[in-house]
Amino acid sequence: MISLNLVTLLYLLASVCFIQALKGLSHPTTSRIGNTFGIVGMALAVLTTAALIAGLARPGAASLGLGWVLLGLVVGGSVGTFMALRVEMTKMPELVAFMHSMIGLAAVAIAVAVVAEPHAFGIAAPGGGLPLGNRIEIFIGSFVGAITFSGSVIAFGKLSGKYKFRLFQGAPVVFNGQHALNLLLAVAMLAYGIWFVTSQGPNAWMPFVVMLAIAFILGVLIIIPIGGADMPVVVSMLNSYSGWAAAGIGFSLDNPMLIIAGSLVGSSGAILSYIMCKAMNRSFFNVLLGGFGNGASGADAAAAAPQRSVKSGSAEDAAFLMENAESLVIVPGYGLAVARAQHVLKELAAKLTAKGVSVKYAIHPVAGRMPGHMNVLLAEAEVPYDQVFEMDDINGEFGQTDVVLVLGANDVVNPAAKNDPKSPIAGMPILEVYKARTVIVNKRSMAAGYAGLDNELFYMDRTMMVFGDAKKVIEDMGKAVE
Repeated sequence: MISLNLVTLLYLLASVCFIQALKGLSHPTTSRIGNTFGIVGMALAVLTTAALIAGLARPGAASLGLGWVLLGLVVGGSVGTFMALRVEMTKMPELVAFMHSMIGLAAVAIAVAVVAEPHAFGIAAPGGGLPLGNRIEIFIGSFVGAITFSGSVIAFGKLSGKYKFRLFQGAPVVFNGQHALNLLLAVAMLAYGIWFVTSQGPNAWMPFVVMLAIAFILGVLIIIPIGGADMPVVVSMLNSYSGWAAAGIGFSLDNPMLIIAGSLVGSSGAILSYIMCKAMNRSFFNVLLGGFGNGASGADAAAAAPQRSVKSGSAEDAAFLMENAESLVIVPGYGLAVARAQHVLKELAAKLTAKGVSVKYAIHPVAGRMPGHMNVLLAEAEVPYDQVFEMDDINGEFGQTDVVLVLGANDVVNPAAKNDPKSPIAGMPILEVYKARTVIVNKRSMAAGYAGLDNELFYMDRTMMVFGDAKKVIEDMGKAVE
């Protein structure tokens, strides 16, 4: 039987690993060692918990208890490994949303188990049932977990973009009285939660189940009015929710590892959500209420806009402009991820650098479908970190840049954010590529971006459109440079 002192020590070591993981993940140059710390910490926490569960099992049942734990580890680990090996860069946001949903569902499952068999967790009150403090913690952890699960399922569908079910489509789903309904449900959930907290034994089940059902519905209603352009904020928000759900359950189980890990995830996710909202010049509560990219208006405006002519060219034309420039800034977008063109892009950049062109990459905080999506994309191709610059660090250089190459980005380079106060993205900080001497934009077509808005950048005299699949276009550019 493992001693509780050793368990505490191992949990402390795992917590230190998690803290070091967050520290490492704060910068691309240390992200790999940060990931390693996270893996070691989680492995240590899981194995320690498995040993603790087996040790706390009834005499004669330890091997059976450990067997169930090992079975869960094998099944869960196998599914996770399989999905991680198969996932493509374009599907990474969906994978993250799926993981968030599983954390929320796990929190709900644990809460149900605790309410059903509190003595099995060693937290039963002397007269049976749950102590008051544990009931409060179970209430908080379970409703946050339920909201996280159903909200993450909707986010998964929106991020995927391949399902015809209306709630899974990128455009917001809004209806009259939506906010009033959300408020009414939130009050009802709180009321049933209080009923559960003040009840004991069999009387606690009905309010507990109703509270969970309302929380599942709220998770759906909170996410459906959020437009596709806000998905990076949604992902980070759900990340925070999953952490707080785990922390709430950790308090109920008196498990310091869950409390520490959940608090780290919850607080870091909240900070990331704030950073994302700041990058979009949006209030966090405004995002929650569906206040950005209100889908239909932007999409309808783009569809109703008259057809305008653009200046287009070939990959060879673009290659000529780039190899004769002194400075080039590359702006990666979701289209680059869809084409899986990051590796050929690095090869093109290397050829241009060899010809004396100064090459840099500009990253917008909300480019792609999740926070840091483009950073991960470039890191996968092993693009040197010293060539990658965040929006605030490079925006001042566009006025002196010879050529900007925009690859599949749309909303994050749209001048309407600065020039049109009536635009749905008005006030959102953008990469100011329109200031460069020449702008080359690669897109498959003139279709609007994820926010459903037309982009004035494409019609500027200094802009040349190069249509086609990003990977094929960049390969042709590379051949032309040779």
